[in-house]
Amino acid sequence: MTTSSAAAVEIHADGDALTTAAARLFVEILVAAQAERGSASVVVTGGGTGITLLEKVREAPGALDWSKLDVFWGDERFVPAGDPERNELQAHRALLDHVPVDPARIHTVATSDGEYPDPVEAAAEYATAVRAHLAAHGAFDLHLLGMGPDGHINSLFPGHPDTVGEEHEYAVAVTDSPKPPPVRVTLTYPAIRRSRHVVLVVSGSGKAAPVAAAMNGADPLEIPAAGAHGAESTTWLLDEDAAAGLG
Repeated sequence: MTTSSAAAVEIHADGDALTTAAARLFVEILVAAQAERGSASVVVTGGGTGITLLEKVREAPGALDWSKLDVFWGDERFVPAGDPERNELQAHRALLDHVPVDPARIHTVATSDGEYPDPVEAAAEYATAVRAHLAAHGAFDLHLLGMGPDGHINSLFPGHPDTVGEEHEYAVAVTDSPKPPPVRVTLTYPAIRRSRHVVLVVSGSGKAAPVAAAMNGADPLEIPAAGAHGAESTTWLLDEDAAAGLG
């Protein structure tokens, strides 16, 4: 799949305007995908901005058919079921418990106390689900990404060549995350780049420097967000604080 190198940038006044715009774009992309192909898929992200975005999707205009939507996660904390650290749990509370999504089309990462207690096995099982979806549908329609102040996306952290440098597997285990909890499962660049549309939603002055670095061609090993590109489009949605370094 060919990857688009040009990125669009939208700057919004503050975090509230940013997440409102992101929620609207979420619905627009997925409605268009359903109109073209009959179904759609989204990879969601956690974090404060990502979860607020999901809350706002509930109020965003548009005729999204939730029964024809596949939901994946960009990364997951490898903790027991019901742990409040789980991105899955937070996404359900913010959005999925409030819309008629088909439970069979919600694709979660195994929990540490479940059928795959080894994170490497859990990552392999998740990669199998991702591979099956991509084989059937060609690509994810939308991959949402947040970004940390160190430039990380999903659980791809700077200076971790074993994950940032992964070129084949769609999902891998992380056992030494610099951000707790240390054990995680993450999608990789091969999965991100099998997304038609990649949207990075970033807020806060603490992220201005890595935003500017990423958009000016930084090495993805140093600023992982620099390596995030969609096959058809890549869009950075920023608030004014996060955009401050762009000049």
